[in-house]
Amino acid sequence: MTVARLTLTLDGAACASEAQSLERVLAHAHGVRSVYVNPVTSRATVEADADEVDIATLTALLRDAGAAVLAVERSLAAAVPPVITRGETASDSEREYRRLMRKWWFGAAVGVPTMVLSYPWLLPVLSDLFPRGSEALHHLWIAMGVASLAVLVYSGSQFFVGFLESIKHRSATMHTLIAIGTGTAWLYSTVALAFPQLFPSAEFTEVYYDVTVVVTALVVLGMAMEIRARGRTSEAIKKLIGLQPRTARVIRAGGEETVPIEDVRVGELVVVRPSERIPLDGTLASGSSAVDESMLTGESMPVDKVVGDEVIGATMNTHGAFTLRVTKVGADTALASIVRLVQDAQATKVPIQRIVDRVSAYFTPVVVMLAIAGFAIWYDLGPAPAFAYATIVMVTTLIIACPCALGMATPMSLTTGIGKAAEHGVLIRSGEALQGAQRLQTIVLDKTGTITRGEPALTDVVPSPPFDEGELLRLAASAETGSEHPLGAAVVAGARARSIDLAPATSFVALPGGGIRALVEGHDIRIGNEGYLRQAGIDLGGLPGPWTVLAEEGKTPMYVGIDGRAAGLVAVADTVKEDSVAAIKRLRELGLEVVMLTGDNRRTAQAIARQVGVDRVLADVQPGDKAMEVRKLQLEGSRVGMVGDGTNDAPALTQADVGFAIGTGTDVAIEAADVTLIGGSLKGVVLAIEVSKATMRNVYQNLFGAFVYNSLGLPVALGALYPLFGILLSPILAAAAMSFSSVTVISNADRLRHFRPKEAHA
Repeated sequence: MTVARLTLTLDGAACASEAQSLERVLAHAHGVRSVYVNPVTSRATVEADADEVDIATLTALLRDAGAAVLAVERSLAAAVPPVITRGETASDSEREYRRLMRKWWFGAAVGVPTMVLSYPWLLPVLSDLFPRGSEALHHLWIAMGVASLAVLVYSGSQFFVGFLESIKHRSATMHTLIAIGTGTAWLYSTVALAFPQLFPSAEFTEVYYDVTVVVTALVVLGMAMEIRARGRTSEAIKKLIGLQPRTARVIRAGGEETVPIEDVRVGELVVVRPSERIPLDGTLASGSSAVDESMLTGESMPVDKVVGDEVIGATMNTHGAFTLRVTKVGADTALASIVRLVQDAQATKVPIQRIVDRVSAYFTPVVVMLAIAGFAIWYDLGPAPAFAYATIVMVTTLIIACPCALGMATPMSLTTGIGKAAEHGVLIRSGEALQGAQRLQTIVLDKTGTITRGEPALTDVVPSPPFDEGELLRLAASAETGSEHPLGAAVVAGARARSIDLAPATSFVALPGGGIRALVEGHDIRIGNEGYLRQAGIDLGGLPGPWTVLAEEGKTPMYVGIDGRAAGLVAVADTVKEDSVAAIKRLRELGLEVVMLTGDNRRTAQAIARQVGVDRVLADVQPGDKAMEVRKLQLEGSRVGMVGDGTNDAPALTQADVGFAIGTGTDVAIEAADVTLIGGSLKGVVLAIEVSKATMRNVYQNLFGAFVYNSLGLPVALGALYPLFGILLSPILAAAAMSFSSVTVISNADRLRHFRPKEAHA
């Protein structure tokens, strides 16, 4: 059955415990297979049977649970969803922040005088105006009761709405605890004020309107600070979306026409001027320039582009002007794919989060039971006024134990870490891949296209007297201009890179498996292997010695004969990428065993391994056997990461614990991998592992802090310190501590935004 993926942008998943409650609501809907509500991004990701799921039903369920649906995106689970629009989520978040701040200011405006007037006998000026037991004090408390009710209705309305919804759905959230705590304090105070005769003595008729108002205000302030801090965790996504130009200059009817980006079609020509962002993916039809691709690849140096080269939409054109032929639009563009991958990754859970979810599901009901038990113990065994102490203990326990910090600990770090990796051109597909990368012990590197460039290049020119290096290369490259062989093309490209003018070649003949022969400026040129030149009667002299040295270095040397004489050697090799050596060194510094995997012969493989510092080489491996080699390493007890770029690497990437695909490789490899390296450099592997380690370290710090907070906070709230030190925690301090714990977790996760790669691959 076809599986559909629904992404719902929510207005109302402000807390981790609320997110879990919404997950439970959606999980029971018909046709739903899996659901995850990310409290950081306020997005619900639902996978369901395409023919059975009903968006209207899901929307109604969420609305009944107190979460309005702002937007819905639907796609097949394996398909690319529509490209997202800019700024909607950010503006909704900003509106929610301003709304909560208005509630905070109202609560603070009422809370300050309420706190002062709740204990008038502490200030000489007020004690004369409102003496204990006076009619004036009674009227003051009535006014405070009305004012505090206004705070509950306006500033704390979301707590009571959430509380009612939690009862309806038989679940418990942060709203449950806050609503019970503040509601109990207000009801107790009001009953004591209106019906003092119901209580045995005056000690029971104290009011706690200050607790109601200040706790509500502090919790609302904490929520506002959370939303403001959470907004920063998705900066990577916002930056990427904001980079795409809104218009493009399209050549139509012989002239330029500025049109919205959505109206540009594949195949059209777009004009790009200096210092402009490239609007869409395409190839250069005319002109040349250097393009800054740092926003996608993390590379700081601009990349030269000439006619025929591909460019990526949203990258920056630096100085040249050119015409672009559009190849991808809408959801097919690289930018849209990157945004999708990052959002999909942020909509997953790391394995440790599932444990936290199970703990959190039982946490709130346990807290409610502890609060009730604490009330009973203090009422029966506590000092006078026992009822007042019992009430304070119950309210404090309910408030301090809100599990928001515990629930936010993992998704905050996960969202920030995945976004930070994307800023450096590393796309991590899931939270599971993120957690898995930091535990890897072995990295397997495919040689061709991963360690090396994947295409031959001229490396050596060895002349034999009386020929010099320049003349030898000029004549050899001129002869190869008629060749279609990659090795010949590499010789020609190498000569042109050295600014050598080539002469026309005539009478070109290619002998498969032997070499080529051509006439250049009247000279008879032969290039090929030893047998080919000896067959032509050419004495190779001392050249076989240098040939052997070059071959042992993993290069492909070719003899050159000119007019029946041995003129020298030209050597071609698949050259190592500039940063491969530094990246492999850094991988080893991280404690990883680095293994090179290749189908090349062992001599060539060992030569490349020596260059880059790899000790273990798996050579002569057939394409179909790469996954088996990875499996063998896993059977040795190692957690294995595989890095590759070709179609034949896909099975090995899937077999590995974490698969890394070079972004310049094939789509099949990218789809099979857990991590995609857009820049095509091994330094992306290093960065992915470092981001993984930094993110999971941050997660463990957050979880430790949240568990310690709740482990210490609950006993203190229940009065564990009272017998020893006479200290009983105030509900107001409990509210401040609860809000502070959530903000601390968020602030710690926010530190990941300042992550910088090490100098070795910066």
